[in-house]
Amino acid sequence: MIRWSNSNISDIKSFRKLSNNNSIPVLGFGVFNLKERDEFDGALNCALDAGYRHFDTASIYGNEDMLGRAISESGVNRSEVFVTTKLWKSDFGYKATINALNNSLLRLDMDYVDLYLVHWPQKEKLAETWEAIEEIYTSGKAKAIGVCNFSIDYLKLLFRHCKIKPMINQIEHHPYLLQKELVGFCFDREIQVVAHSPLMWGRIVNDDTLKGISYEYKKSPAQIVLRWNLQKGIAVIPKSANRERIIENADIFDFHITESDMNKIDSLDKNLRVGGAPLSL
Repeated sequence: MIRWSNSNISDIKSFRKLSNNNSIPVLGFGVFNLKERDEFDGALNCALDAGYRHFDTASIYGNEDMLGRAISESGVNRSEVFVTTKLWKSDFGYKATINALNNSLLRLDMDYVDLYLVHWPQKEKLAETWEAIEEIYTSGKAKAIGVCNFSIDYLKLLFRHCKIKPMINQIEHHPYLLQKELVGFCFDREIQVVAHSPLMWGRIVNDDTLKGISYEYKKSPAQIVLRWNLQKGIAVIPKSANRERIIENADIFDFHITESDMNKIDSLDKNLRVGGAPLSL
């Protein structure tokens, strides 16, 4: 399994080079389920103050407009933030995909996104959808393109049709769901893995093994899990609306987990998901 050295992930500005030589910050901020404006603005402002510059939304989340407005009103230059949004499966198809991206840009009030992802795999219209994604990329409206929740079989199916390979596969990844074969498959093909739900929606922090390890490092279980992901070469996008947890989740760049403890965390794998799994082909 790939490991990053401590120097690769030394501060919140650390990034990972993608296959097209663009970069993605290793720590992002997810906005799933943040729909009330006051809560959203409070969380985004806290995240920006804490140094986050990678923000992950999706058309299905219904908050692209709030993200765009919060970034615009923050005073942070657009060039300093990395914005991801996603295409929902109801918008599959060539024309529908182009329209969906343009609508996302209107809601975000941006000329481009840094990363555009296919949010969920399905066989129907996959080829023409990816053709549109490639056109979006070549037009400059997305600086990088990729997929979410794609299994090895779905990636192989996509490879049959694509001219440009996905640069990202965003998947559920945490100590209870390692997906070793999929992660290895992606890294072997220069597809960067990004972990969504890295804290299992808060559930993983109650694990006794993680509590024990966290005590030794004087860090929280959440910080241990996020750092563990980074040291495995996997970028993370934790989500929280709580100020203390937002700041805590960013405080993961001043320690290094030993190989022995990395292996202990790996041993927790139960193939357990908190989100759905794609249907088999």
